[in-house]
Amino acid sequence: MKDVKLVLQDGTTFYGKSFGYEADVEGEVVFNTAMMGYPESLTDPSYAGQIMVLTYPLVGNYGVPPFTFGGKVLASHSAPTALPDFMESDRIYATAMVVADYSEHYAHWNAVESLGQWLQREHVPGITGIDTRALTKVLREQGVMMGQLVFGQACHAAHEDYGAVNWVERVSCRDVVHYNEGAGKKVVLVDCGVKSNIVRCLLNRGVEVIRVPWNYDYTSMEFDGLFLSNGPGDPDRCIEAVEVLKRQMSLSRKPICGICMGNQLLAKAAGANIYKLKYGHRSHNQPVREVGTNRCYVTSQNHGYAVDAATLPADWRELFVNMNDGSNEGIRHQTNPWFSAQFHPEAAAGPVDTEFMFNRFIETL
Repeated sequence: MKDVKLVLQDGTTFYGKSFGYEADVEGEVVFNTAMMGYPESLTDPSYAGQIMVLTYPLVGNYGVPPFTFGGKVLASHSAPTALPDFMESDRIYATAMVVADYSEHYAHWNAVESLGQWLQREHVPGITGIDTRALTKVLREQGVMMGQLVFGQACHAAHEDYGAVNWVERVSCRDVVHYNEGAGKKVVLVDCGVKSNIVRCLLNRGVEVIRVPWNYDYTSMEFDGLFLSNGPGDPDRCIEAVEVLKRQMSLSRKPICGICMGNQLLAKAAGANIYKLKYGHRSHNQPVREVGTNRCYVTSQNHGYAVDAATLPADWRELFVNMNDGSNEGIRHQTNPWFSAQFHPEAAAGPVDTEFMFNRFIETL
Protein backbone atom coordinates (compact mmCIF):
# COMPACT_ATOMS: atom_id res chain seq x y z
CA MET A 1 0.00 0.00 0.00
CA LYS A 2 1.48 3.31 -1.10
CA ASP A 3 1.40 6.42 1.05
CA VAL A 4 -1.26 8.92 -0.03
CA LYS A 5 -2.59 12.13 1.48
CA LEU A 6 -5.94 13.88 1.35
CA VAL A 7 -5.50 17.66 1.14
CA LEU A 8 -8.60 19.74 1.75
CA GLN A 9 -9.20 23.13 0.18
CA ASP A 10 -8.48 24.87 3.49
CA GLY A 11 -5.09 23.15 3.72
CA THR A 12 -6.08 20.49 6.27
CA THR A 13 -4.17 17.31 5.43
CA PHE A 14 -4.82 13.67 6.32
CA TYR A 15 -2.36 10.84 5.68
CA GLY A 16 -3.25 7.28 4.76
CA LYS A 17 -2.50 4.27 2.59
CA SER A 18 -3.80 3.45 -0.87
CA PHE A 19 -5.95 0.36 -1.49
CA GLY A 20 -7.44 1.36 -4.84
CA TYR A 21 -6.15 2.79 -8.09
CA GLU A 22 -3.07 4.99 -7.74
CA ALA A 23 -3.69 8.37 -9.36
CA ASP A 24 -4.01 11.94 -8.13
CA VAL A 25 -7.63 13.11 -8.24
CA GLU A 26 -9.69 16.01 -6.96
CA GLY A 27 -13.33 16.39 -6.07
CA GLU A 28 -15.80 17.71 -3.55
CA VAL A 29 -15.20 15.88 -0.25
CA VAL A 30 -18.48 14.66 1.30
CA PHE A 31 -19.31 12.16 4.03
CA ASN A 32 -21.84 9.34 4.17
CA THR A 33 -22.92 7.96 7.57
CA ALA A 34 -24.49 4.71 6.27
CA MET A 35 -23.25 1.47 7.80
CA MET A 36 -23.45 -0.53 4.56
CA GLY A 37 -24.23 -0.28 0.86
CA TYR A 38 -20.91 0.81 -0.65
CA PRO A 39 -21.52 -1.04 -3.97
CA GLU A 40 -24.77 0.88 -4.44
CA SER A 41 -23.31 4.19 -3.28
CA LEU A 42 -20.21 4.01 -5.46
CA THR A 43 -22.33 3.31 -8.54
CA ASP A 44 -24.88 6.05 -7.76
CA PRO A 45 -24.38 8.74 -10.46
CA SER A 46 -25.26 11.38 -7.85
CA TYR A 47 -21.73 10.92 -6.46
CA ALA A 48 -20.10 12.05 -9.71
CA GLY A 49 -17.34 14.54 -9.01
CA GLN A 50 -17.18 13.73 -5.30
CA ILE A 51 -14.69 12.07 -2.97
CA MET A 52 -16.85 9.87 -0.75
CA VAL A 53 -15.89 9.55 2.93
CA LEU A 54 -17.55 6.68 4.80
CA THR A 55 -17.90 7.33 8.52
CA TYR A 56 -18.56 3.68 9.39
CA PRO A 57 -15.08 2.48 10.38
CA LEU A 58 -14.89 -1.01 8.83
CA VAL A 59 -15.42 -1.12 5.07
CA GLY A 60 -14.91 -3.92 2.55
CA ASN A 61 -15.67 -6.93 4.76
CA TYR A 62 -18.46 -8.23 2.48
CA GLY A 63 -16.61 -7.65 -0.78
CA VAL A 64 -18.27 -6.75 -4.07
CA PRO A 65 -21.08 -8.60 -5.89
CA PRO A 66 -20.81 -9.57 -9.58
CA PHE A 67 -21.54 -7.00 -12.27
CA THR A 68 -24.27 -9.10 -13.88
CA PHE A 69 -27.25 -8.04 -15.94
CA GLY A 70 -30.25 -10.34 -15.64
CA GLY A 71 -27.95 -12.98 -14.20
CA LYS A 72 -25.55 -12.74 -17.13
CA VAL A 73 -22.14 -11.16 -17.51
CA LEU A 74 -22.43 -9.01 -20.63
CA ALA A 75 -19.54 -8.17 -22.92
CA SER A 76 -20.47 -4.52 -22.62
CA HIS A 77 -22.29 -2.55 -19.94
CA SER A 78 -23.78 -0.41 -22.67
CA ALA A 79 -26.67 -2.77 -23.59
CA PRO A 80 -29.39 -0.10 -23.63
CA THR A 81 -32.19 -1.87 -21.72
CA ALA A 82 -30.02 -4.00 -19.40
CA LEU A 83 -30.12 -3.14 -15.70
CA PRO A 84 -27.38 -4.38 -13.36
CA ASP A 85 -28.57 -6.88 -10.77
CA PHE A 86 -26.69 -5.49 -7.76
CA MET A 87 -25.41 -2.05 -8.75
CA GLU A 88 -27.10 1.27 -9.42
CA SER A 89 -25.45 2.03 -12.76
CA ASP A 90 -22.95 0.61 -15.21
CA ARG A 91 -19.81 1.77 -13.38
CA ILE A 92 -18.38 3.60 -10.35
CA TYR A 93 -19.21 7.31 -10.47
CA ALA A 94 -17.59 8.51 -7.24
CA THR A 95 -14.19 10.12 -7.86
CA ALA A 96 -12.54 8.37 -4.92
CA MET A 97 -13.26 6.65 -1.61
CA VAL A 98 -11.94 7.37 1.90
CA VAL A 99 -12.33 4.91 4.79
CA ALA A 100 -10.87 4.42 8.25
CA ASP A 101 -10.20 0.66 8.16
CA TYR A 102 -10.27 -1.25 4.87
CA SER A 103 -10.86 -5.01 5.09
CA GLU A 104 -8.84 -6.73 2.39
CA HIS A 105 -10.31 -10.11 3.29
CA TYR A 106 -14.02 -10.42 2.61
CA ALA A 107 -16.70 -13.03 3.26
CA HIS A 108 -20.13 -13.01 1.58
CA TRP A 109 -22.06 -15.57 -0.45
CA ASN A 110 -22.50 -13.14 -3.35
CA ALA A 111 -19.02 -11.57 -3.45
CA VAL A 112 -16.68 -12.17 -6.39
CA GLU A 113 -13.89 -9.70 -5.65
CA SER A 114 -12.59 -7.36 -2.97
CA LEU A 115 -13.47 -3.68 -2.80
CA GLY A 116 -9.83 -2.82 -3.55
CA GLN A 117 -9.78 -5.04 -6.63
CA TRP A 118 -12.95 -3.39 -7.92
CA LEU A 119 -11.60 0.12 -7.39
CA GLN A 120 -8.35 -0.78 -9.14
CA ARG A 121 -10.22 -2.35 -12.06
CA GLU A 122 -12.33 0.78 -12.52
CA HIS A 123 -9.41 3.18 -11.95
CA VAL A 124 -10.87 4.74 -8.80
CA PRO A 125 -8.52 5.64 -5.90
CA GLY A 126 -9.21 4.45 -2.37
CA ILE A 127 -7.48 5.56 0.82
CA THR A 128 -7.53 3.86 4.23
CA GLY A 129 -6.01 4.68 7.61
CA ILE A 130 -7.66 8.12 7.70
CA ASP A 131 -9.28 9.32 10.92
CA THR A 132 -12.68 9.70 9.28
CA ARG A 133 -14.25 10.91 12.51
CA ALA A 134 -11.87 13.89 12.63
CA LEU A 135 -12.34 14.47 8.88
CA THR A 136 -16.13 14.46 9.26
CA LYS A 137 -15.90 17.00 12.08
CA VAL A 138 -13.98 19.34 9.78
CA LEU A 139 -16.62 18.98 7.05
CA ARG A 140 -19.49 19.49 9.50
CA GLU A 141 -17.92 22.61 11.00
CA GLN A 142 -16.46 24.16 7.84
CA GLY A 143 -18.85 22.69 5.27
CA VAL A 144 -18.05 20.39 2.36
CA MET A 145 -15.13 21.58 0.27
CA MET A 146 -12.89 20.56 -2.60
CA GLY A 147 -10.05 18.18 -1.86
CA GLN A 148 -7.29 16.22 -3.54
CA LEU A 149 -5.80 12.76 -3.16
CA VAL A 150 -2.06 13.18 -3.72
CA PHE A 151 0.39 10.29 -4.18
CA GLY A 152 3.52 12.36 -4.80
CA GLN A 153 5.01 15.29 -2.97
CA ALA A 154 3.54 18.08 -5.07
CA CYS A 155 -0.06 19.16 -4.62
CA HIS A 156 -1.47 20.59 -7.83
CA ALA A 157 -3.82 23.53 -7.51
CA ALA A 158 -7.55 22.76 -7.75
CA HIS A 159 -8.90 23.95 -11.06
CA GLU A 160 -12.50 22.71 -11.13
CA ASP A 161 -15.11 24.05 -8.72
CA TYR A 162 -17.73 21.36 -8.10
CA GLY A 163 -20.64 23.82 -8.19
CA ALA A 164 -19.55 25.33 -11.51
CA VAL A 165 -19.97 22.07 -13.45
CA ASN A 166 -23.17 20.71 -14.97
CA TRP A 167 -22.70 17.19 -13.62
CA VAL A 168 -26.15 16.12 -14.81
CA GLU A 169 -25.06 16.63 -18.40
CA ARG A 170 -22.03 14.39 -17.76
CA VAL A 171 -23.98 11.43 -16.36
CA SER A 172 -27.29 11.50 -18.28
CA CYS A 173 -28.01 9.04 -21.08
CA ARG A 174 -27.39 10.29 -24.62
CA ASP A 175 -30.23 8.48 -26.40
CA VAL A 176 -33.85 7.58 -25.73
CA VAL A 177 -34.17 4.11 -24.18
CA HIS A 178 -37.41 2.07 -24.03
CA TYR A 179 -38.17 -0.48 -21.32
CA ASN A 180 -41.15 -2.83 -21.22
CA GLU A 181 -42.55 -1.56 -24.51
CA GLY A 182 -46.29 -1.96 -24.97
CA ALA A 183 -46.94 -2.70 -21.28
CA GLY A 184 -49.84 -0.48 -20.24
CA LYS A 185 -49.28 3.12 -19.16
CA LYS A 186 -46.32 5.06 -20.52
CA VAL A 187 -43.98 6.95 -18.20
CA VAL A 188 -41.33 9.34 -19.48
CA LEU A 189 -38.31 9.15 -17.17
CA VAL A 190 -36.03 12.19 -17.35
CA ASP A 191 -32.52 10.84 -16.72
CA CYS A 192 -30.53 13.32 -14.64
CA GLY A 193 -28.32 10.47 -13.38
CA VAL A 194 -31.00 7.93 -12.57
CA LYS A 195 -30.32 5.01 -10.23
CA SER A 196 -31.21 1.62 -11.64
CA ASN A 197 -33.59 0.83 -8.79
CA ILE A 198 -35.83 3.74 -9.79
CA VAL A 199 -36.24 2.08 -13.18
CA ARG A 200 -36.80 -1.29 -11.49
CA CYS A 201 -39.46 0.13 -9.15
CA LEU A 202 -41.37 1.58 -12.11
CA LEU A 203 -41.08 -1.59 -14.19
CA ASN A 204 -42.22 -3.71 -11.25
CA ARG A 205 -45.47 -1.75 -11.34
CA GLY A 206 -46.22 -2.76 -14.90
CA VAL A 207 -45.62 0.43 -16.84
CA GLU A 208 -43.65 1.18 -19.97
CA VAL A 209 -40.68 3.43 -19.24
CA ILE A 210 -39.25 5.82 -21.82
CA ARG A 211 -35.90 7.08 -20.52
CA VAL A 212 -34.83 10.38 -22.08
CA PRO A 213 -31.75 12.63 -21.69
CA TRP A 214 -31.87 15.39 -19.08
CA ASN A 215 -32.59 18.20 -21.58
CA TYR A 216 -34.81 16.25 -24.00
CA ASP A 217 -38.02 17.98 -25.17
CA TYR A 218 -40.72 15.42 -24.37
CA THR A 219 -43.64 17.87 -24.49
CA SER A 220 -44.97 16.55 -27.82
CA MET A 221 -44.64 12.87 -26.88
CA GLU A 222 -47.55 10.59 -26.02
CA PHE A 223 -47.27 9.50 -22.40
CA ASP A 224 -49.33 9.14 -19.23
CA GLY A 225 -46.93 10.41 -16.59
CA LEU A 226 -43.58 12.16 -16.13
CA PHE A 227 -40.88 11.04 -13.70
CA LEU A 228 -37.87 13.21 -12.80
CA SER A 229 -34.84 11.31 -11.53
CA ASN A 230 -32.05 11.95 -9.07
CA GLY A 231 -28.74 13.37 -10.23
CA PRO A 232 -25.51 15.09 -9.17
CA GLY A 233 -24.53 18.70 -8.76
CA ASP A 234 -26.25 22.06 -8.65
CA PRO A 235 -29.81 22.10 -10.06
CA ASP A 236 -29.30 25.73 -11.08
CA ARG A 237 -27.06 24.35 -13.85
CA CYS A 238 -29.99 22.45 -15.38
CA ILE A 239 -31.70 25.43 -17.05
CA GLU A 240 -32.72 23.47 -20.15
CA ALA A 241 -34.42 20.74 -18.12
CA VAL A 242 -36.35 23.32 -16.11
CA GLU A 243 -37.52 25.15 -19.23
CA VAL A 244 -38.85 21.93 -20.80
CA LEU A 245 -40.60 21.07 -17.52
CA LYS A 246 -42.20 24.51 -17.38
CA ARG A 247 -43.61 24.02 -20.88
CA GLN A 248 -45.00 20.62 -19.92
CA MET A 249 -46.68 22.06 -16.83
CA SER A 250 -48.25 24.84 -18.89
CA LEU A 251 -49.57 22.40 -21.49
CA SER A 252 -50.96 19.56 -19.38
CA ARG A 253 -52.07 18.33 -15.96
CA LYS A 254 -50.43 14.94 -16.55
CA PRO A 255 -48.99 13.45 -13.34
CA ILE A 256 -45.42 14.40 -12.41
CA CYS A 257 -43.25 12.80 -9.74
CA GLY A 258 -39.65 13.59 -8.84
CA ILE A 259 -36.91 12.14 -6.67
CA CYS A 260 -33.94 14.07 -5.20
CA MET A 261 -32.73 16.27 -8.11
CA GLY A 262 -36.25 15.77 -9.49
CA ASN A 263 -37.67 17.46 -6.40
CA GLN A 264 -35.42 20.47 -6.95
CA LEU A 265 -36.16 20.72 -10.67
CA LEU A 266 -39.91 20.57 -10.02
CA ALA A 267 -39.54 23.30 -7.40
CA LYS A 268 -37.51 25.47 -9.78
CA ALA A 269 -40.11 25.01 -12.52
CA ALA A 270 -42.76 26.08 -10.02
CA GLY A 271 -40.75 29.24 -9.24
CA ALA A 272 -38.96 28.35 -5.99
CA ASN A 273 -35.28 28.86 -5.15
CA ILE A 274 -32.57 26.32 -4.32
CA TYR A 275 -29.72 26.68 -1.82
CA LYS A 276 -26.70 24.58 -0.91
CA LEU A 277 -26.67 22.75 2.40
CA LYS A 278 -23.60 23.13 4.58
CA TYR A 279 -22.68 19.46 4.41
CA GLY A 280 -25.69 17.75 2.81
CA HIS A 281 -27.64 14.63 3.70
CA ARG A 282 -25.94 11.36 2.81
CA SER A 283 -27.07 8.42 4.90
CA HIS A 284 -29.70 5.72 5.40
CA ASN A 285 -31.26 7.08 8.59
CA GLN A 286 -32.65 10.54 7.84
CA PRO A 287 -35.99 11.06 9.67
CA VAL A 288 -38.65 12.67 7.47
CA ARG A 289 -42.19 13.69 8.49
CA GLU A 290 -45.09 13.86 6.08
CA VAL A 291 -46.58 17.34 6.47
CA GLY A 292 -50.06 17.40 8.02
CA THR A 293 -49.58 14.02 9.69
CA ASN A 294 -47.67 12.44 12.56
CA ARG A 295 -46.10 9.90 10.22
CA CYS A 296 -42.31 9.90 10.30
CA TYR A 297 -40.22 7.74 7.99
CA VAL A 298 -36.59 6.62 8.03
CA THR A 299 -35.16 7.44 4.61
CA SER A 300 -32.12 6.99 2.40
CA GLN A 301 -30.67 10.28 1.14
CA ASN A 302 -27.86 11.64 -1.00
CA HIS A 303 -28.03 15.33 -1.80
CA GLY A 304 -26.15 18.55 -1.13
CA TYR A 305 -28.81 21.08 -2.21
CA ALA A 306 -32.31 21.81 -0.92
CA VAL A 307 -35.49 23.64 -1.89
CA ASP A 308 -36.17 26.91 -0.08
CA ALA A 309 -39.74 26.16 0.99
CA ALA A 310 -40.36 29.81 1.85
CA THR A 311 -40.12 30.65 -1.87
CA LEU A 312 -42.77 28.15 -3.03
CA PRO A 313 -45.71 29.84 -4.82
CA ALA A 314 -49.15 29.94 -3.17
CA ASP A 315 -50.45 26.90 -5.06
CA TRP A 316 -47.63 24.67 -3.80
CA ARG A 317 -47.07 23.11 -0.38
CA GLU A 318 -44.34 21.15 1.37
CA LEU A 319 -45.03 17.41 1.33
CA PHE A 320 -42.21 16.26 3.63
CA VAL A 321 -39.77 17.97 6.01
CA ASN A 322 -36.51 16.76 7.54
CA MET A 323 -36.82 16.24 11.29
CA ASN A 324 -33.13 16.95 11.92
CA ASP A 325 -32.74 20.39 10.35
CA GLY A 326 -36.23 21.31 9.09
CA SER A 327 -35.13 21.42 5.45
CA ASN A 328 -37.53 20.55 2.65
CA GLU A 329 -37.92 16.87 1.74
CA GLY A 330 -40.67 17.08 -0.88
CA ILE A 331 -43.33 19.31 -2.43
CA ARG A 332 -46.82 18.94 -3.90
CA HIS A 333 -49.20 21.03 -5.97
CA GLN A 334 -52.49 21.95 -4.36
CA THR A 335 -54.72 20.75 -7.22
CA ASN A 336 -52.62 19.06 -9.93
CA PRO A 337 -51.09 15.55 -9.50
CA TRP A 338 -47.56 16.90 -9.20
CA PHE A 339 -45.43 15.88 -6.23
CA SER A 340 -41.88 14.89 -5.33
CA ALA A 341 -39.52 13.61 -2.64
CA GLN A 342 -36.04 14.83 -1.80
CA PHE A 343 -35.16 11.45 -0.28
CA HIS A 344 -34.81 8.12 -2.12
CA PRO A 345 -37.96 5.95 -1.81
CA GLU A 346 -36.30 3.32 -4.02
CA ALA A 347 -33.53 2.93 -1.38
CA ALA A 348 -30.73 0.71 -2.77
CA ALA A 349 -29.10 0.91 -0.38
CA GLY A 350 -31.14 1.79 2.70
CA PRO A 351 -34.65 1.38 4.13
CA VAL A 352 -37.65 0.77 1.86
CA ASP A 353 -40.17 2.47 4.18
CA THR A 354 -41.18 5.04 1.54
CA GLU A 355 -41.48 2.91 -1.60
CA PHE A 356 -45.19 3.75 -1.45
CA MET A 357 -44.28 6.94 -3.32
CA PHE A 358 -44.14 4.87 -6.52
CA ASN A 359 -47.61 3.50 -5.78
CA ARG A 360 -48.94 7.02 -5.33
CA PHE A 361 -47.52 8.02 -8.69
CA ILE A 362 -48.89 4.95 -10.52
CA GLU A 363 -52.34 5.56 -9.01
CA THR A 364 -52.46 9.03 -10.59
CA LEU A 365 -51.78 7.79 -14.15
